[in-house]
Amino acid sequence: MSNKEKLQYLKDFHKDIMKPFPGKSPGTRPEDEADGKPPQREKWASKIDFLLSVAGGFIGLGNVWRFPYLCYKNGGGAFLIPYFIFLFGGGLPVFFLEVVLGQFTSEGGITCWEKICPIFTGIGYASIVIVSLLNVYYIVILAWGVYYLFQSFQSQLPWALCHQAWNTPNCVEDTMRKNWTMWMSLNSTNFTSPVTEFWEYKVLSLSKGIDDVGVVKWDLALCLLLTWVICFFCIWKGVRSTGKVVYFTATFPFIMLLVLLIRGVTLPGAAEGIKFYLYPDIERLADPQVWIDAGTQIFFSYAICLGAMTSLGSYNKYKYNCYRDCLLLGCLNSGTSFVSGFAIFSVLGFMAQEQGVDIADVAESGTV
Repeated sequence: MSNKEKLQYLKDFHKDIMKPFPGKSPGTRPEDEADGKPPQREKWASKIDFLLSVAGGFIGLGNVWRFPYLCYKNGGGAFLIPYFIFLFGGGLPVFFLEVVLGQFTSEGGITCWEKICPIFTGIGYASIVIVSLLNVYYIVILAWGVYYLFQSFQSQLPWALCHQAWNTPNCVEDTMRKNWTMWMSLNSTNFTSPVTEFWEYKVLSLSKGIDDVGVVKWDLALCLLLTWVICFFCIWKGVRSTGKVVYFTATFPFIMLLVLLIRGVTLPGAAEGIKFYLYPDIERLADPQVWIDAGTQIFFSYAICLGAMTSLGSYNKYKYNCYRDCLLLGCLNSGTSFVSGFAIFSVLGFMAQEQGVDIADVAESGTV
């Protein structure tokens, strides 16, 4: 078969898979765009909208806290070996595949599989179920963040001192921890910090068990409602609204991370924290759990198999060079994870020095 015949075969195949199924409307036809006709699906106003939307979609707590924690837990700098193996062996290729699949078909996370092969439609529905469950619990975390934001607008932070209405007799303020001998004696009697008690007794109002449901926390419920309303107005006009909202939601975390990084590395004890974060323990590579954590971190941080990247890619123009942008976004994602470790562990090193405890104790307490 000559090259001309191969090219014609690919064009015919492309047109065949884009044909509507019986009883269905033609919908979006990316080949219209390829032939110079106006597209029937909304497109990003600019490539910056696409870049920021993807960056805001997969850069979050998984980069800022989960990666640094897994890194120190699984051998420090040695953890980067399995991480980059999974990154180049699976993360980036599958991420690019999802984006290009959406761009090629101009369909969302479900219908794109139907265009490729009807029997694969279940993949799309499965991904929607997964991402729906993720959204339900992740938005609760955002509601907690909104609650803490409102509580921080006070002259005296409510989690800084004891003697609040929700505190127990076991509450001990952080200033007492500077005396290591005293803190060790107190710790043996299960004393707690005001930060922990604010979270457990004020924010969550923890009950004795699952059999005791308790009452509705109306302040948290209103924060959750506010979060849902904000999310609705971020996406209610499709790419026209999302493409503008991401200029803030995608850039603000990077600005705050930069501020935290600059402040963290200038604190006393920051060097010890960074050393604790990066010190390689090659022997940990013999543990299979290290490799499992590296693989799950890649799939988690790149939002793979959720259909989100496919949907975002479907709003690209048919001939858009997404390969270049996927490489750039991959570097941005993994780079953010790596740099976040310096910001987080520099602060942990400072906290450990101030409290006179080991950095490992501070790191573990922050991830429980």
